[in-house]
Amino acid sequence: MAGHFQKKRGGSKQEVPTSAMPDVIFILLFFFMVTTVLREVTLKVRVNLTQAENIEKIEQKRLLSYVYIGPERLPGNRLGEDKVQIDDAIVEDIGGIRTLMYDKLREQPKLIVSLRVDENSNFGLLTDVQEELKRASTFRINYSTRREMN
Repeated sequence: MAGHFQKKRGGSKQEVPTSAMPDVIFILLFFFMVTTVLREVTLKVRVNLTQAENIEKIEQKRLLSYVYIGPERLPGNRLGEDKVQIDDAIVEDIGGIRTLMYDKLREQPKLIVSLRVDENSNFGLLTDVQEELKRASTFRINYSTRREMN
């Protein structure tokens, strides 16, 4: 008698409701947009830009890579020797600029290198940096200045 009773199988399928999914995605997108912090560069060198009369503003900031040249900031508001800073790091070996900028150029072919040089910096260091940029084939170079007050 054990074989006479059979279980009835239900004809309904169990599905996960997806009607609220766009709302959840929008809330997550909004959350990440609000909480994302844009990264700022911490300057380890002092840069007082020189003045210029004819200034042209670059609109596409995402194409820029900044190279800072100036005296190194030391503890106690003291200044050291002129150094080169790219991104958040001081470049100890000037020859390393070539490799670093070449790699950046491969990632972003329309890269513009913006030199931000302290007005009292050693001109020889600037020349060395320019030579390394030339060897890295980064020919789109911009010199950052501040507008001259009349």
